Amino acid sequence: MAMIEDVDRIMAVMASAFDPTWGEAWNRRQVEDALAFGNCHYFLISAQGTPAQDGEEAAGFSLSRTGYEEEELLLLAVSPEYRRLGLGRSILDALRLAAAGRGARRLLLEMRRGNPAQSLYSAFGFYQIGERKEYYRTPGAGRIDALTFACDIG
Repeated sequence: MAMIEDVDRIMAVMASAFDPTWGEAWNRRQVEDALAFGNCHYFLISAQGTPAQDGEEAAGFSLSRTGYEEEELLLLAVSPEYRRLGLGRSILDALRLAAAGRGARRLLLEMRRGNPAQSLYSAFGFYQIGERKEYYRTPGAGRIDALTFACDIG
């Protein structure tokens, strides 16, 4: 289980990073519940691109879940003031390394169509493997597709 301070840092980044229009941010209970299981992992990054040390402000984070030979990226966020500095790529590099160490052979993720993070994921090597038509609700009560991606490790 994550230390309370680490969950605090995750929540601080999440509050600044996710546009509330889309409802993609998790609440504290969701994060704590995910981390209570032994197969969920998190990574905190500093503004300098190194793992955030105890007591240091986190500029970004990832939350992932390990399955048989796969690791699913559940959340990745970088605070707006630290974007475009390569931190997202550094988080993905750390995830790939950690996931490989846990036996994963590929990374998975899902996002809404039109998510601006898609360019980061594509540049990292993620490729689309599926689509769920009209999976997410839009702010105007419409629907938008979910896209699923994979990235091979190794």
